[in-house]
Amino acid sequence: MKAAIYTEQGLASEVLRIQVMEDLMPLENEVQIEIHYSGVNPGEVKKRADTFGVGMPYEKIIPHSDGSGYVRSVGSLVDEKWIGKKVLCFGAQSYRQFGTAAEYCCVPVSNVYEVAEHVDLKQAAQMGIPGITAHRAIHVGGCEVRQDRTNQVVLIQGGSGAVGQCVIAMAKKSGAVVLATVRKEKDLQIATLAGADQVFLANEKLKEDVLTAYPEGVDHIVEVAFASNIETDVAILKLGGTIATYASDQSPASVPFWPLVFSNISIYFLGSDDFSEASKQAAVEDLAEALAEGWQGLAIGEIYDLVDIDQAHLHIENRKEGRSLVKVR
Repeated sequence: MKAAIYTEQGLASEVLRIQVMEDLMPLENEVQIEIHYSGVNPGEVKKRADTFGVGMPYEKIIPHSDGSGYVRSVGSLVDEKWIGKKVLCFGAQSYRQFGTAAEYCCVPVSNVYEVAEHVDLKQAAQMGIPGITAHRAIHVGGCEVRQDRTNQVVLIQGGSGAVGQCVIAMAKKSGAVVLATVRKEKDLQIATLAGADQVFLANEKLKEDVLTAYPEGVDHIVEVAFASNIETDVAILKLGGTIATYASDQSPASVPFWPLVFSNISIYFLGSDDFSEASKQAAVEDLAEALAEGWQGLAIGEIYDLVDIDQAHLHIENRKEGRSLVKVR
């Protein structure tokens, strides 16, 4: 099989290369997926660049955790009914060596979910890291898997990003009134198309604009820029409100301690690799159902062939518009 690999960390153009290697075969609890599309996430780009300073966990790595395609074989403990199914997969390179940037990928059957025949494989390939993070950001607190947010007001900071678009969809599915923020006027439509009921520009008037529209404040905020936004978030949350954050624009980040205490606000910090198996399965179930029901999914910027995987990584690093995907087949 053809696979993109790296054996050292560094610039995409210098360390990523295409290699022909033996087909990967599934272990007893795994399925082998013929990969059609491989999702590219910022965290994987940072792993390849060693942004976190962790180093190489394996001598050779096939990047990317998310993908889509068809199950071609199964391990001895997996029901053969999986063979031939159209699926999405996640976690292929989370604490694992070989991800989805290859013609074949093997993952535990618990990391696979069947998608409807009419669902676009390009969208299915993107639902892992951003979608699971988004789902947990809506359902964290109060229950392990799902909670009903009917009539609650939820604000998504960064509604035009990949996680933000998924959060909007999952918040709508939970029954919430969904507000979103974007930094640029041209991104207003992205958040609106994702399903937001109202979209605000993230500027100095945000607090005033939100409280004018919702004088009692909001119930829950999903945060992408924790350090910069925490004071505004506290100001527009109801008493007993909650924040779920998966990213920060600064680290370490300071917090307005007493306002948080006086408002009885709870903050949840989310790292998708370590969510429970039950919450991950609930997430992909809801995401796949949303796609099957007509949700358009994520805005794609460009699709790259496997041989151009370095350009797919640069797409992320250069902050080009839309998602970056790798077409394997």
